[in-house]
Amino acid sequence: MRELTEQSLVAGLDEAAGRCSAVARALQEVGYPALRRRPPGFPALLRAIVGQQLSVASAGAIWARLEDTVRPLTPAALLALDEAALRAAGLSRPKIRYARALAEECASGALDLERLADLADEEAIAALVAVSGIGRWTAEVYLLFALGRRDVLPAGDLALLSAAQRLYGLPERPQPAGLLDRAEPWRPWRGAVAHLLWRYFSTAGAAGAAGAGSGGAPV
Repeated sequence: MRELTEQSLVAGLDEAAGRCSAVARALQEVGYPALRRRPPGFPALLRAIVGQQLSVASAGAIWARLEDTVRPLTPAALLALDEAALRAAGLSRPKIRYARALAEECASGALDLERLADLADEEAIAALVAVSGIGRWTAEVYLLFALGRRDVLPAGDLALLSAAQRLYGLPERPQPAGLLDRAEPWRPWRGAVAHLLWRYFSTAGAAGAAGAGSGGAPV
């Protein structure tokens, strides 16, 4: 399972662009994106939960407050805080439940985040979505940004769907299944192309087409 690096990101995008004219066009318009990585572990997965259904700016602000509140940022430290403290940091009640569920799974050893590195993509996703509050998008974001999985595509991400709508000139935003269909030529570099589409989305034209409330790359 080859990881994305700065070098392989460029090589992967070049390879995908050679098979897909839309990728080639996006690359010509916005250039190569920066590689986005987070150290794997509890904080990275918790951050993905915090970012669910939020804009990048909102998620970033809440995450900054949470980092100031939970010291050190470990499962045990989070579980030691009451709901009022976590609410003051900006977490909604559902996300407090999800954060605690994750902390409990990690603290008990039921979820071994280190073991995920040895699992295939779908096996790792299955292990993550077994935790309350973690859906496929959250699991895929963790695999892409914390583990650097090169072929993971969070197809349910609204920014990616909006970018695809603009790139392909579609009358409406595609469904995740539609994006996955179009992404077949990108294999095994769908994660690299996701980086490119987030960059493409962040341009003024794509952001305008996406509408209010959309974010950008989750981290």
